[in-house]
Amino acid sequence: MWSACASVVLVLAAAALGSADTDTHRPRQDSNLEIYKRLFETKRKDQLNALKNLVELNDINQQYKIIDIMLKGLFKVLEDSRQILVAANMQPDDPFPMDDKIKEAYSHVVENTAFFGDVALRFPRIVHHYYDRNSDWGGLLRWGLNFCNQTGVFTGGAHQHVLTLMSQELGITEKSPDFINPYRTERDDVLHTAEAFQKILREEEKRRRKEEKRKEIRKGPRISRSRTEL
Repeated sequence: MWSACASVVLVLAAAALGSADTDTHRPRQDSNLEIYKRLFETKRKDQLNALKNLVELNDINQQYKIIDIMLKGLFKVLEDSRQILVAANMQPDDPFPMDDKIKEAYSHVVENTAFFGDVALRFPRIVHHYYDRNSDWGGLLRWGLNFCNQTGVFTGGAHQHVLTLMSQELGITEKSPDFINPYRTERDDVLHTAEAFQKILREEEKRRRKEEKRKEIRKGPRISRSRTEL
């Protein structure tokens, strides 16, 4: 179950952030963008199904490990995608790109920013543990959100709400007076008490130290045979 869910989540991982006023966006008459938006809806269904599997693991230790791996991959792809888009001088409100490399980077940013929002809302304590300590991730996410909010892909749809909630959950924008995380349950509050979560963090840190020590032992000096030895 662990390896299956990990591979599903990692396949989805890849990019982004920001929070702009979508009412200021110009109407888009881009047929290629409209085609992509339909493909985006299909991709979102796949992402949510994978995330459902992660939620249903019902094992916070395994969830922690999967999210740890996934976030590192996600932000690596986001950074790579940003470099491609910046180098191409691709603006988020430009016509939908036709070049394959730019198109792939564009989709990575859009799809994985949305997916990161899903994860942040369903596993806020775990995501905060990583995100709050990494300023580079914060900058990438803000850039990605800003990009997404200007593409027109999210305008007027349910996915825009995910970006809005995520930006408030992570403190990117100020929480509205009526802010509530709709995915939090009473069971989540019980499972994610500070004491329980800190215990998991300590166990994970202990596991990492042991793993690092094993790697150092494997990399240790080796006795080579003398050239004159028969």
